[in-house]
Amino acid sequence: MATEAARRGILIILSSPSGAGKSTLAHAIRDWDPSIAFSVSATTRAPRPGEEDGREYWFRSRAEFEAMVGKGEMLEHAEVFDNLYGSPKGPVEDAISQGRDVLFDIDWQGGQQIRQSSLGQDVVSIFVLPPSITELESRLRARAQDSDQVIAGRMQKSQAEISHWAEYDYVLINSDKDRAAAELRTILGAERLKRARQSALGEFVRGLNAEFGDMQ
Repeated sequence: MATEAARRGILIILSSPSGAGKSTLAHAIRDWDPSIAFSVSATTRAPRPGEEDGREYWFRSRAEFEAMVGKGEMLEHAEVFDNLYGSPKGPVEDAISQGRDVLFDIDWQGGQQIRQSSLGQDVVSIFVLPPSITELESRLRARAQDSDQVIAGRMQKSQAEISHWAEYDYVLINSDKDRAAAELRTILGAERLKRARQSALGEFVRGLNAEFGDMQ
């Protein structure tokens, strides 16, 4: 008899305002468990030099993308700067049915669409907050990637994003990246052990009961 029950995978949604550390935590959790798959988005924008179909994005024409939406093949999608972006459902369904967890690094709008999708019962949603707004701005400036105007726009957008924190299952305050990563590992460890996700647990317990019968 098996000693470990198989489980269904988790669909992990990780969201935060820009600069709060979402991408850093996403990398940390995949370093901790390389079996966690990262959801590759589809887009209608043209590939940039060095990008490969299926690695950075699934590159699709607008007609192909809209056909996928029409067939219900997207978990979530949105239009950004005249290009469509979305998360194909098929690869995610395949992964979680095989017991693999899938990580989504997306905003609150995408997270909301996924929670309302047919895979909503598999979602564990986590929102990452900065320790302060001053620190959030400092992190954005420390990147040295954006102009003052772009940073101001990101800061303005962050207030709207933070207003959705209460829609998430868990909220982490990222004052220390190592501690936040440890808290994220704790969340995933506990969620993996939930009874509802132990798909072979019923069979395992029936095996235990059969052993009682053999002892009589």
